[in-house]
Amino acid sequence: MDQTFLDRIAMNVRETRDRIDIAARKSGRCGSEVTLVAVSKYAATGDGMIEALVTAGCVDLGEARPQLLQEKSVFYSSYPIRWHLIGSLQRNKIRKILSVTTLIHSLDSIRLAEAINRVVQEQHDTENIPTDAEPIHCLLEVAISGDAGKHGFATHEIPETLEQLGELKHIAVEGLMCMSGLESDELETRHEFAAVRQLAESLRQHGTPPNIKLDVLSMGMSGDFEIAVEEGATLVRIGSRLYA
Repeated sequence: MDQTFLDRIAMNVRETRDRIDIAARKSGRCGSEVTLVAVSKYAATGDGMIEALVTAGCVDLGEARPQLLQEKSVFYSSYPIRWHLIGSLQRNKIRKILSVTTLIHSLDSIRLAEAINRVVQEQHDTENIPTDAEPIHCLLEVAISGDAGKHGFATHEIPETLEQLGELKHIAVEGLMCMSGLESDELETRHEFAAVRQLAESLRQHGTPPNIKLDVLSMGMSGDFEIAVEEGATLVRIGSRLYA
């Protein structure tokens, strides 16, 4: 692998982490409290990009398409990668990605949650998996911007949704995920991220079922991650700026 290429990717990762750290300090936190999820959808299997990201210390990788996540997880099975599904998950793709996915960022409907729970239960029944096996870790997708076509739950739906999710023993909701509006300016973006943080705080104060923690906030991408971190993001999904 070309050393110049490795050095460029390492520099991009280092500069991004530095900017995360500066933004985190503005909110009274340390950069180490924010996980950088490097979006791997721009990388083709075996083209050297994922190898360079891992070499630069990025072991949390986010893939948007379940099929590619599965393929890349097999190809890079010897690498210490934690795979995140950051795109939509169709119910017919659940079985393919559950065993290789650390965190599903896009739990956007009760039907999807019930399907995941059902698939896991079927696996337990057929493969004699212990009943106390690790659940499937997910984030609830919040449609905070109101953009047409965006997936996720409206904020007013979430309290009732959490009660329903509390009945699904194979699902663990670790937190919330959102994307800022396509047309949102900097101030609007800040308000959207702040609203999701405040929603999580309010829900925690009122109490949640045992399988719902809401400690994780996946907010911010290449164009707005610093605002997201300032407003409380614990995970940021960065793609294009790592490849520049």
